[in-house]
Amino acid sequence: MGWIVLILIVVVVLYLIGLFNRLVRLRNQTDNSWHQIDVQLQKRADLVPNLVETVKGYAAHERGVFESVTQARSQWQKATTVGEKAEATNMLTGALKSLFAVAENYPELKANQNFLMLQEELAGIEGKIAYARQFYNDSTMSYNNAQQTFPANLFARNFGFNPREYFQVEEAKKAVPKVDFIS
Repeated sequence: MGWIVLILIVVVVLYLIGLFNRLVRLRNQTDNSWHQIDVQLQKRADLVPNLVETVKGYAAHERGVFESVTQARSQWQKATTVGEKAEATNMLTGALKSLFAVAENYPELKANQNFLMLQEELAGIEGKIAYARQFYNDSTMSYNNAQQTFPANLFARNFGFNPREYFQVEEAKKAVPKVDFIS
């Protein structure tokens, strides 16, 4: 009888070790996927001043647009949580839409090589951000599912594993912006 109890204890301990290790791997994957989003968002934020300066040269009187883009970029840099980053990203996306709308009014700007290069680079970064968001949310779902399903839910919080927040976009911002540089 003693051997059976000992074997059961060993099995339970091994199961808990496996559960803990699985949750650690999923948490680390989720953290890594968040950092991948952050890298792409930082690239976009770094690109914004160049884009603004290029447009500024052609549309100096559009001060309000430049200020809103600068403010949105600054807000993004100050954000620390997933929710704050998502909100700041939405704000920056809206400000960039305004900037591109201003650019539409300047045919010389639309033909400017710097502007075209920056616009192409921004489009590439936007694609990478979309992929990174999807991967982060998939990782978050796997991590949250692993810790919220039985029997892991009995132990996860005691081990310090808490649910992660999804990267969400405001409903109003889900519409794809129409940017037309060819007139």
